[in-house]
Amino acid sequence: MLTGMLQPTHLIILLAIALIFLGPKRLPGAGRALGQGLREFKASIGGESPDQPQLPPATPDSETPPV
Repeated sequence: MLTGMLQPTHLIILLAIALIFLGPKRLPGAGRALGQGLREFKASIGGESPDQPQLPPATPDSETPPV
């Protein structure tokens, strides 16, 4: 049922409809808001807080320079 949902022609038609309704000036802001909402949703599902800074990956002790 959902296999043909994300075909390129469907995505182009959806983008054209969004451009008609929102206009070229508000379309980037709407995309930004959608992306931020998806990031917040993903963080809430994963149990992470979006306010917490990302920690750099830990390096193994063998790669640390001698002091």
